Amino acid sequence: MAALAMHKRSRIATLLFAWAALSLGLVASASASPDSSKVVGPTECAECHKDETAVWKGTHHFTTFRSMPRSDKAREIADKMGIRRLKAESLCLDCHFTSQIVNDKEKPIAGISCESCHSASKDWVKVHSEFSGKKKETESAAEAAARWALAEEKGMIRPKLIYLLAKNCYSCHVVPKEKLVNTGGHPAGSKFDLVSWSQGEVRHNSWYSKGVNKPASTERKRMFYVIGLVVELETALRGIATATESANYAKAMARRADTARKKVAALAKLLPDVKELASIVKFSKSAGLKLNNEGPLTKAAEGVAVEALALSMNYDGSTFGALDKYIPGPDKYKGKPAK
Repeated sequence: MAALAMHKRSRIATLLFAWAALSLGLVASASASPDSSKVVGPTECAECHKDETAVWKGTHHFTTFRSMPRSDKAREIADKMGIRRLKAESLCLDCHFTSQIVNDKEKPIAGISCESCHSASKDWVKVHSEFSGKKKETESAAEAAARWALAEEKGMIRPKLIYLLAKNCYSCHVVPKEKLVNTGGHPAGSKFDLVSWSQGEVRHNSWYSKGVNKPASTERKRMFYVIGLVVELETALRGIATATESANYAKAMARRADTARKKVAALAKLLPDVKELASIVKFSKSAGLKLNNEGPLTKAAEGVAVEALALSMNYDGSTFGALDKYIPGPDKYKGKPAK
């Protein structure tokens, strides 16, 4: 009984936090386009994270800075959108670059980089790296915990915050701009899944393993799989909610939402004790996947978001073994991880 009561209190606290996060815009607005006025740039991160930076430089996230503006397909899309300079238009900057305010103007300084995933770091970079004003060896466990908590409070998205990391991924891999798809001919999104893409070329799991780029644990990959599907569902619901015409974008978002909804429903049957999944299925079915339905679809997406955040906080994947046969293996990883 005591354990049950403790779990209930934990869930209530988690949901209260989730609702608070949603009201503050942390859930709904997570985006791979960090606040350029608070971007410090990857060079500052590289001072300590040398191994991670070396991995990043071997990824498409890094090379997009030079390769995307030279792409014939990008130029074709830009012409249809009336964009003259790809590095000077926010429609392109949002997803393909990291930008910084230079001489009062927004300027792209890198491809998709550290702050695209972990958030613009001006407010938290020193907090997370200065060991409470001490040397690493003399900082107590309590001081370290307080330091990390403060860094998160100031906006740092740490690796343990899987839901918020996934939001950043899907905010671009499911294209957020209707006109870019319908007018520009841009694909509506990637064939993205959080396991395959996080364990491929972008993997930089070396900070706590002394330079060894280890794959994620089985438990963490289970969480990636579940949270990834749920965030895909949420993102697609938001896409349909904002669509204005029965064209490629709305149809692609409806297909994406329908597929994700069915997959999440299957997960809920595999994991019947995970009440958050049952709630997510209920929210996902509460609104029709159709145009001119913004209110109900947005409400459904917000419900999915809150339960997804709670799911990511209440579980560690250790009880999700039923999912293992569905989780993509190394043969499905997007690119080869650096050694």
